[in-house]
Amino acid sequence: MEGLTAVQGRIAAIQNRILTLASSSTTSTSAAWASAASTAGLTGTAATTASAPPATAASGLEGRVVAAAQRYLGVPYAWGGTDPSVGLDCSGLVQRVFGDLGIDLPRTSSQQATAGTPVASLTEARPGDLVFFDNSPSRPGIDHVGIYVGDGRMIAAPQEGEVVKLQDVGEPTLIRRVLPQSAASPVPSPSGAGLAGVPYADLFTAAGARHGVDPALLAGVAKVESGFDSAAASPAGATGLMQFMPATARGLGVDAGDPASAVDGAARYLRQLTDRFGSTDLALAAYNAGPGAVARHGGIPPFAETQSYVRKVTSAAEAYS
Repeated sequence: MEGLTAVQGRIAAIQNRILTLASSSTTSTSAAWASAASTAGLTGTAATTASAPPATAASGLEGRVVAAAQRYLGVPYAWGGTDPSVGLDCSGLVQRVFGDLGIDLPRTSSQQATAGTPVASLTEARPGDLVFFDNSPSRPGIDHVGIYVGDGRMIAAPQEGEVVKLQDVGEPTLIRRVLPQSAASPVPSPSGAGLAGVPYADLFTAAGARHGVDPALLAGVAKVESGFDSAAASPAGATGLMQFMPATARGLGVDAGDPASAVDGAARYLRQLTDRFGSTDLALAAYNAGPGAVARHGGIPPFAETQSYVRKVTSAAEAYS
């Protein structure tokens, strides 16, 4: 136990040293920010805006997100930073902005990439949506996030030596909408949307809450995998509502023929895959083709079946959201 305490102490010391170095390397901008923040007694909810983005179509809660993000313009980047009086990293900025509005988000960008619902493309993005990027080809997975403000721009904490700023959004790897649907989009939900009347809706809802997975996504998987048939069996040997292969079911301790066990196991498995690969799309690809295939190809494998599967499940999940 003493050895563990020593190791933990050493890790904390290293992390503190990294933050200190990052802060000291941010030139006079960082020093000026720290001085001003200290003088003002800043706690992170009312930072001074360095420059404001031009007006967008944002209104209501969308507009509040943009306004909250603007307050942190000029805050220096600090790796691991969650305190704006010292500095913020990309996911720390996102967590802080939405926290200011009473919306809880996970800490890291890869975890934040599982929140909310998917947005199909940048043309459908709304102010307040989160835009995610995979900037490390050698290490697949989400590693950067910004807050979309409209007009092809975002507010983000780019990298060491820079500050929170307004910049072009470029080409996001994925986009997620974490604001309530009624606030984020004026388009009404299609008739019949939601889980009402969907077979096993109670199981999807309960398992989703237990494991932090969108119940609509679980329903989408069940629809595509088995058509909601708990007795389904594939030629490859997958069985049950969520179509588990025997080895996968054994590894998860799942009874594939029992809907409650299968849905809970699928939620746990999707949670594991999402945490590992950093996005819902990659988790779905791994569910279909196996984690090894996703790792080998560094993304969704170039298999027509898997690519179609991801599209079908995503479309079904959106219909149930």
